[in-house]
Amino acid sequence: MTHREILKAFTGLLLALLVALLSSTIVSNALPTILADLHGSQSEYTWVVTATLLTSTATTPIWGKLSDLFSKKLLYQIAIVVFTVGSALGGIAQSMPELITYRALQGIGLGGLQALIQVVIAAMIAPRDRGRYTGYTGAVFAVATVSGPLIGGLIVDSPLGWRWCFWVCVPLAVVAFIVLGRTLKLPVLKRKVRIDWLGATLLVGGVALLLIWVSLAGGSFGWVSWSSAAYVGGAIVALALAVLVESRVAEPVVPLRLFRNRTFTLSVLASLAVGTAMFGGSVFLGQYYQIARGFSPTHAGLMTLPMVLGLAVASTGAGQVISRTGRTKPFMVAGGVSLLAGLFLLSTVDHATNLTLMGVYLALVGLGLGFLMQNLVLVVQNTVAMKDIGSSSSVVTFFRSLGGAAGVSALGAVLAARVATNIANSLSQMGIHSGGAVSGGGGTFAISSLPPALQPVVRGAFGDATGTVFFVAGCIAVVTFLAVLFIKEVPLRRTLDADAAAVSVEAVSVVEAPVEMTSVLRGRVLDAGGRPVSGVVLTLTDMTGRQVDVGRTGRTGAYELSADTVGEHVLLATAGSTRPAVSTVRLNGNARWHDLLLDSQGAISGRVRAAGRHAAVAGAVLTLTDRLGIVTATHIAGGDGAYRFTGIEPGAYTLTVSAHGYTPHAETMTVGDGAAAQHDVELSEAVEREFVRHQGTLSVD
Repeated sequence: MTHREILKAFTGLLLALLVALLSSTIVSNALPTILADLHGSQSEYTWVVTATLLTSTATTPIWGKLSDLFSKKLLYQIAIVVFTVGSALGGIAQSMPELITYRALQGIGLGGLQALIQVVIAAMIAPRDRGRYTGYTGAVFAVATVSGPLIGGLIVDSPLGWRWCFWVCVPLAVVAFIVLGRTLKLPVLKRKVRIDWLGATLLVGGVALLLIWVSLAGGSFGWVSWSSAAYVGGAIVALALAVLVESRVAEPVVPLRLFRNRTFTLSVLASLAVGTAMFGGSVFLGQYYQIARGFSPTHAGLMTLPMVLGLAVASTGAGQVISRTGRTKPFMVAGGVSLLAGLFLLSTVDHATNLTLMGVYLALVGLGLGFLMQNLVLVVQNTVAMKDIGSSSSVVTFFRSLGGAAGVSALGAVLAARVATNIANSLSQMGIHSGGAVSGGGGTFAISSLPPALQPVVRGAFGDATGTVFFVAGCIAVVTFLAVLFIKEVPLRRTLDADAAAVSVEAVSVVEAPVEMTSVLRGRVLDAGGRPVSGVVLTLTDMTGRQVDVGRTGRTGAYELSADTVGEHVLLATAGSTRPAVSTVRLNGNARWHDLLLDSQGAISGRVRAAGRHAAVAGAVLTLTDRLGIVTATHIAGGDGAYRFTGIEPGAYTLTVSAHGYTPHAETMTVGDGAAAQHDVELSEAVEREFVRHQGTLSVD
């Protein structure tokens, strides 16, 4: 697909993703109002959020596997339909059980949208060019995160009411469906379809039991109890059976052979901690600003703006640079450092921390997430074949969601325990012995309903406990940093399928047995006058003809290429009408400087027309001769009178044009260095002349 076609299709993809993400963040501010209107309980409040998170996480690998077997475009449209139906039904729910059911249906569609956007991008764009497009995806995540709560608050406070928090996304989803139908054109791989229903059922069941356990433990029952043992034991058995099934079936939902890939395994581990930081940060930051600092939901959303802006800037900027350089590891390592620094700095916050400092800490977390989130998927896609793109991409997304779901519940338990301890200690200092009556509460804790003397105690307890949550999150993020540190960087390929690249490398190894060393080739491209030439395309190949790297000169004529082999290489420079320049360079694993000199040539093009009438003169013969009268080039004009001479050396020439029924025409013209001159020629119609001899004289009538 061309860049223009990709952007058109991207409009529908990003619009659908924006709608899906907005649906989650818009509802968050409306939940207290919904709870009061539908007479729900605190446990039902939790399940409105958990139902969507559970179904979206559990179905993500299944969507990914189906995309390897069926039309990616059709599946994406089905995901939009499922999500839209769930949203529309959620807006008409008359009870909390109904709403929870519709939210679960909405989550199934959300899982498809989150997983399939990465798969569709991988089917359209080669990894080397994919960075700048996935950067846009990160920006959409950021926009949805910050704008969702604000829009939700405005809708709830307006005459529209909370039901429009569900309905507002429906028209946008319909538009996304139509745009994708018209712009997204992907080939469908025809092969025998075998769906692993047993493996999918066991996988969904095991993950569902695990997520239900981490959602209810510590509230409905203890972390160490018979109920916990039943949930955890059931999850372990289901997942163990799923692994057994996946190792035996022909088309597993999660191909276990992918875990033999070092990059894939490390990316999965890194995604777990990224999910914890991303979801946990948004949940507990909102709670901190509302409970500990007393801000409104809208104000609390605005206070997280530094993190959102950092994520948007990092993901978009890194994507652009990665597309130019083909290198991802420096950004991922920088992201791991930034995420660690931001989380450990946030571990120092309390109920009186300077808000400007918190903004800086949040910006660091946002930068880390922006550098990591999309690139972890990108490096996996770069190392697997196209037939596994769906499975591999969705598995990384799945573990990120799983880390977020489990992390939020675990960190919530830590927060509740710490808040209870802080409140008990504060009351003891005031001479009040609470005994075992103090609990940590939750995000909807009604501070304003407490006695005025106790409100500062509770606010301080929540604020001081938040630092502990981020300290635990920082310890988890150490796993992310170590994982990306040990990921072996593989230059982003320019082919869609890894199989094609592997075949090329295998063919080279038979002939040349290249040494795995990275060489950097830098230099400038100059014209005959020593001036830099921009926009020159440079292609570096080895002696077997395998393309090693491709680049383009900048404004100063400078270029930089890299090679993963040593020895003799061929460097080719092409620039429009200029004669290509080619040279041989020897690379030895170190940086080398090599300038290229272009032998500039010009071009002449235009049309042959009839004077006065401007009608095209078809079949006109054009001849170009140099100063010595030697014919340099000839051309016969087409039916529209068009002609073109290319590869002309700079200098002065005579252009002669003749055509039947027209007076021949000749004129001089100059061709400059690399110039492409546009010149039209007008021919006068020939006048018939009669020669008459009168009395020894010759007259012409």
